[in-house]
Amino acid sequence: MKVLANDGIAKSGVKALEKAGFEVILTNVAQDQLINYINENKIDVLLVRSATTARKDMIDSCPSLKIIGRGGVGMDNIDVEYAREKGLKVINTPAASSHSVAELVFAHLSGMVRFLHKSNQSMPMEGDSKFKELKKSFAKGVELKGKTMGILGFGRIGQATAKIALGLGMKVVAYDPFMDSAHLALNFFDGQSVSFTIDTISKEDVLKQADFISLHVPAQNEYVISDDELNMMKDGVVLVNAARGGVVDEMALVRALENGKVSAAALDVFEKEPKPEIQLLMNDNLSLTPHIGAATLEAQDRIGEELASQIIEILG
Repeated sequence: MKVLANDGIAKSGVKALEKAGFEVILTNVAQDQLINYINENKIDVLLVRSATTARKDMIDSCPSLKIIGRGGVGMDNIDVEYAREKGLKVINTPAASSHSVAELVFAHLSGMVRFLHKSNQSMPMEGDSKFKELKKSFAKGVELKGKTMGILGFGRIGQATAKIALGLGMKVVAYDPFMDSAHLALNFFDGQSVSFTIDTISKEDVLKQADFISLHVPAQNEYVISDDELNMMKDGVVLVNAARGGVVDEMALVRALENGKVSAAALDVFEKEPKPEIQLLMNDNLSLTPHIGAATLEAQDRIGEELASQIIEILG
């Protein structure tokens, strides 16, 4: 049995698969050459992340495929239902990267409220000549403690984000159309645990109440955040999108940053990856990362192990 990990897989996953008798191929094949490669090498399992797509043409053209796996949560780059109709198993790793994404959200938030995204650009250029001016410029930071964290989408990643917010002393308000409440346990290093129950509220109420808003929603046909939603928010709100490109109207966000409705925002995902709009790249009120939400060593190990376990269970 051959496994093509076209976008890579952690060593932990490779070891587990090889121990179970699978051949793991780590070659990165260009999208337009992928169908031929799969057929020529009789690949049984295709593993992807966000870079590679698995659409109907591939599913129809590659009879050797038995499993398509996504190293991560969202599977919008795979025609999931069609694959399953054709008898393929489609798997993903919904729990493996939750905490990594949540930590990235707070890396952005912690940086923005203390202007680190700006200071880290200014200090190398002017730190020796304008130290006092920079100190004054970046001296009006705020604390996260005591503020209200709004979360749109309260699945695994949304809940992981809420746990960090609660640990920092923030109030959490959440919206999710598929649940009324969630029970969260904050587990500490010494075995102690504190439990919280978060009752979800309407999207509009989250937008109106929150000082900080983080999106954790799947890909949508329409924007989740555009002009109407931005207008509902508090003046000076801070917004983070580490979910999916296309759920935030990026040009509406730029306008809101320019008029001060949004004081700062962070984007880990973009409508036009891998070439984000220049208006985003040049806006110094944006904190930007190149789609690295799940890109921690720990998360990649968990993803690799979870994929391997599912593949072995299905085909082993």
